[in-house]
Amino acid sequence: MYQCQTALETPSCDSFFIMGNHTVLVLANPTEPQLAMLEVLPPDTGIAVGNTVEAFQRAAGEADVILNWSNTGALLREVFGRCPRLRWVHSRSAGLEDVLFPELVASPVPLTNGSGVFSRPLAEFVLGAMLYFAQGFRRLVRNQMAGVWAPDDIVEISGRTAGIVGYGDIGRAVAARLRAVGMNVVALRRQGSALYHVDPLVNRIYGHGGLLEMVAQCHYLVVATPLTPQTRGMIGAQEFAAMRPDTVVINVGRGPVIDEAAMIQALTEKRIQGAALDVFDTEPLPPGHPFYQLDNVLLSPHAADHTPDWLDRAMQFFLEQFERFDKGEELKNVVEKHLGY
Repeated sequence: MYQCQTALETPSCDSFFIMGNHTVLVLANPTEPQLAMLEVLPPDTGIAVGNTVEAFQRAAGEADVILNWSNTGALLREVFGRCPRLRWVHSRSAGLEDVLFPELVASPVPLTNGSGVFSRPLAEFVLGAMLYFAQGFRRLVRNQMAGVWAPDDIVEISGRTAGIVGYGDIGRAVAARLRAVGMNVVALRRQGSALYHVDPLVNRIYGHGGLLEMVAQCHYLVVATPLTPQTRGMIGAQEFAAMRPDTVVINVGRGPVIDEAAMIQALTEKRIQGAALDVFDTEPLPPGHPFYQLDNVLLSPHAADHTPDWLDRAMQFFLEQFERFDKGEELKNVVEKHLGY
């Protein structure tokens, strides 16, 4: 097996490879520190690391695993086509919109992702965003900086209703925290039905056809769904028109799930209370974007899950997955490739 430290000391080397019982292609810059964690893999594991197609010329024919660590779907697609013995692909991120190219979707090769690794900090961001608006933190900071003593009312979030669009791992982590502070929680999921008491964390689960009904009752609307052809633009002008004037929209899923133009119009016209956004149509958010100027928007630069150890946790999850793969056990987070999540 290769020595990670050697790779870190020779950053000019684009790839390093030793044959083994399993052969793993790691799509990453060879200088990334988390690669050192791969040293715990079995000694007979062959590993090639690189961020170009040329880096995998020797190893691709033997590869049975690809770890897409820090590169785009474009490189993965090129490398995937050169791996006739491939048995598993793992993507570090939870989002898959750049990874699900047609060849991978059509193949029998299982794809897993990092779903669940980042759910807790994202759920805490959601709770923090709710308190930001409920407690008027922007107003408090503004008055403090201006030296103004101006008491005002705040809102208690206990007893208010939060709707979660996309009730997967992130959605459940959000629901657990909101229930703990006494909120009413409803959720929408693709396979859901309009039934009560089907989950102890939620008051009601809606199917896709119940989106407008759910939106109309929510003080907070949390978007946590992945981006697929079916979810793109699913929160649009009709949904914003149905919202309460005190609704806060919180997006920790993917930017294009919300029609950005419709949201900007609703925020500008004060038809909803505000929005807290960690994801956007274009990232980084370009200079001069309207979001920068709106005083009812809280922006996070797609970093709400960036704890000091977030990358270590992502690599640790891969290592746990590899142990299952090596033992022939069932993998976690197997993606329904045709559904996109």
